[in-house]
Amino acid sequence: MGKSKSNRFKRPQFTGVGLPVRHEEEEEEEEEEEPTCPAQELLEKLQSPSPDVRELACASISRAVQQSLSIPNFLHRDAVKRLGPLLLDGSLAVRETAAGALRNLSACGGPEVCEDMVKKDILTPLTSLLRECCAGLEASSLSTTAQKHPVEDVANEAVNLLWNLCESSCQALSVFNKAGLLDVVFQCLETHTHNVELALSAAHCLHTVTEDNPELLCSINVAALATLENILGLSSPDMSHYHLRTLAAGTMWNLKSSLSAARQAHTLSAVAATLSQCLALDTGVLIPQLREAEKARYALGVAAPSVDTGSQRVGGGTDMVAMEEEEEEGAGHKRNGKRPVKDDFSDLLPRDKGELRDALALLAAQQTSLEIIVNMCCSDDPSDDEWEASSSDDSEAGPDTLCDGLSGLMSPLCLSADVHAVLVNHSIPEKVLKKTQFPCREAMEVCQQNPAWKCLLKKMQQVQNRALTCLHNILCAMDVESLGGAQALQGAAQHLSSLVFSAPEIPKEEEFLEAVTSAMRSLLQTIASTNLPQCMSPQQLMSLSEAAMCCEVVSVRVNALAILGITGSTLAKEKGTADTLQMIGNALLQVASKDPNLVVNGEALDALLDVFSDGFEAEKAARNIQLLSALKTLQPIFKSKIRKEGRGKYSPEQLCVLHNIKVNLRRFIGYMETVMKT
Repeated sequence: MGKSKSNRFKRPQFTGVGLPVRHEEEEEEEEEEEPTCPAQELLEKLQSPSPDVRELACASISRAVQQSLSIPNFLHRDAVKRLGPLLLDGSLAVRETAAGALRNLSACGGPEVCEDMVKKDILTPLTSLLRECCAGLEASSLSTTAQKHPVEDVANEAVNLLWNLCESSCQALSVFNKAGLLDVVFQCLETHTHNVELALSAAHCLHTVTEDNPELLCSINVAALATLENILGLSSPDMSHYHLRTLAAGTMWNLKSSLSAARQAHTLSAVAATLSQCLALDTGVLIPQLREAEKARYALGVAAPSVDTGSQRVGGGTDMVAMEEEEEEGAGHKRNGKRPVKDDFSDLLPRDKGELRDALALLAAQQTSLEIIVNMCCSDDPSDDEWEASSSDDSEAGPDTLCDGLSGLMSPLCLSADVHAVLVNHSIPEKVLKKTQFPCREAMEVCQQNPAWKCLLKKMQQVQNRALTCLHNILCAMDVESLGGAQALQGAAQHLSSLVFSAPEIPKEEEFLEAVTSAMRSLLQTIASTNLPQCMSPQQLMSLSEAAMCCEVVSVRVNALAILGITGSTLAKEKGTADTLQMIGNALLQVASKDPNLVVNGEALDALLDVFSDGFEAEKAARNIQLLSALKTLQPIFKSKIRKEGRGKYSPEQLCVLHNIKVNLRRFIGYMETVMKT
């Protein structure tokens, strides 16, 4: 996709609707006679007897569907069914551009479009195409020439389409398993010695299809594992190979349960070493160096001519920035970092952007590394926005059975001894903490000065956000000594505080807020459990809370409330803190009574119970804010909201936590009534 086809024809420039400029007047005349839809016209050209016309139509569709508003026009006219047969067209160029158009449609349309494509049986021609590509790859491997076989470009588009579908559709994943496509993708992966672009596409696909897919594990053979281990052992300094190695490491982690005990230890060490080496790369130094190398190459006139991007998913440079803005994933990303629409565009850049491709590969490799570490530190517990349940004995639970069988979900994150050891031995916690820093000023300036490089700004921010999420999981899963002891924790606390409070205003970007408040919450909890002094002043605490309460993301508000609760419960043990506790108590009561989300109401009440559960200062503050009266007023409202809203809007795990808070609130009111009488 997007390759030069000078041996056949030179692709013309495109108008806004993807039609050749030289035909613009002719098309306008036709529209005057009988107005037609550009989508319909392009789809009709797919039936042309001329391969060049079919290829041009596919390329134009590929460009058009990059604009999400145009996608329904194509879907309503059976674009998938019309493009599908062209995957097996007699012309390799048509196959490539048809696969590219479908790839763009799946990537820009998102999960719903992918599901629709699977329902329309796009996987049948795609599977046939992939098998034919592999036959071509086998023939190419026997050739004595070093040239890349044309079928590899077709395979690259096909594998990317398969990757998109399997990431978004369970049905596609099921077809992948049953059709035996694993061998096909591994064959594409083995091209890494001469075609890293195709190998990267295959590695992405493998990383996706091997996650949470036990049905596939029995298909993994010794040769496949040897291929992955060979890639892990690559020593090339090329950034694309770093990215390839991290994806292979993620696949090996996904396959760990299929390995023998003897092989697991070796593999785990190789995975950790790969991730550690990738995170050790300093983007603040490398990105400016890459940009300088590009400028020097241009000054010497060495740059290759610009390549047409007619069939590319994203047309490079500023178009990439626009697409990234449209595809912004929001703050609610999963723990494993999977996104509904992928944002790796490095294989779609023109060939004269080699240094920019390297920079993108570097950042993608580091983001992937961090996401793998997140999973390594994760058990199957719910994320923090589902909370850990307060304890309550079975006698208080009553007839409600929501909590039955959920005790395992409420346990803390934990690491096996082997995982714990390799993370510590390879200094993963320290390297993750370093990646939580704001992007280097020099690297930011380099990217801001060149339109084509501006796409890296968001990538650098995403690496920071993933590092913060990763730090949160590490803090939840490791003990204090493994994290470097009390001094290291206090240093980390000061660092996180500087991220939030160094600017005149607290950053409002939702994904950053979610990641940084999660990390702060975990760190403050760890500090509190070791009786270390807290790192935030009351003024900072309240300003963070106020900023978080304005955020629409529920987990950000929940994290801020938990931070208030943790800090308040620590302050309650100190003398002269009643005024601060009073301020915290009023803030929590305000949220408990007025926030529209029941989960947030519950977290505010839970934090109140933590802050005012014990101590002279807490008792004094509770009297001043008339806490008992306020809680008695809130109690029936909270119970009513659980009964009316709970089952329809919240998960069983969340309802279990809400039920526990309801029980603990009743107990706490009884305790407060006794205290206030004395």
